[in-house]
Amino acid sequence: MSLAFPLARARVYLDAIKFEHTIFALPFAYLGMALAARGWPGWPVAIWTTLAMAGARTGAMAANRLIDARLDARNPRTAERALPMGLMTTMEMLGLAIAGFALLHAAAWQLNPLALALAPAAMLAVTLYSYTKRFTWGSHWILGLVDGIAPAGGWIAVTGEFSIEAALLALVVTFWIGGFDVLYALQDVAFDRAEGLHSVPARFGPAAALWIARASHALAAAFLIALGVVAALGWPYWVGVALIALLLVYENRLLKPDDLRRLDLAFFNINGYVAVAALVFTLLGLWLA
Repeated sequence: MSLAFPLARARVYLDAIKFEHTIFALPFAYLGMALAARGWPGWPVAIWTTLAMAGARTGAMAANRLIDARLDARNPRTAERALPMGLMTTMEMLGLAIAGFALLHAAAWQLNPLALALAPAAMLAVTLYSYTKRFTWGSHWILGLVDGIAPAGGWIAVTGEFSIEAALLALVVTFWIGGFDVLYALQDVAFDRAEGLHSVPARFGPAAALWIARASHALAAAFLIALGVVAALGWPYWVGVALIALLLVYENRLLKPDDLRRLDLAFFNINGYVAVAALVFTLLGLWLA
């Protein structure tokens, strides 16, 4: 067997779980580590935290693809995903989920007892999230809270305990991701209503959904401010907060109820900038605190 075949399969797997979207969560995990250590936490903690994050996200996305396989096949936007298209088998996706969650637990074991004790709860949370849109339009913020595990996990990886800073980080991510997930759901309003699925746009309509997303992002900015005060971060952090606020305003102004042409720019590009800015300016704020 040539090397081309396993490489091609690896590309299918990575595309199936949208591995590149890790950029949304990983910077916040690093941010949690840096705040807890008040600087560099050391290579062992950084490596095992990265592996735990990669494992958790791989397991979560693979589980989501399995749980939503039938819905994905019926939705024109998602019908070309790996399972509906037959690019992967159910057993392959299941194996990917098991491997991801196994990596999460192995990495947590290398970190500290609290990280290991919380790993099963994290696995359960990221798996069960996929069912929430079947019964509540609050699923956007449940996703945000699940992703908020990343920075809280980064903090716990260093300290072995929870704290107010970890809680504020989790709330920042909860309302940031919840808000942009509302925006992302704008493209599925008709499908969600037809299938009896719950989302803010399907429940309240696109115009109201845009305002709800803005309110969610305003809360994310407020929790960023609270974090800076509690953690006593230096002036570069506040420059970063201002920049992130401007990016969120720009993201929300890109979309209109009847015009989603710039959704990819709002969802992928701007949110990637937000995550990186949060990490970079927090590190500078620590350095110059």
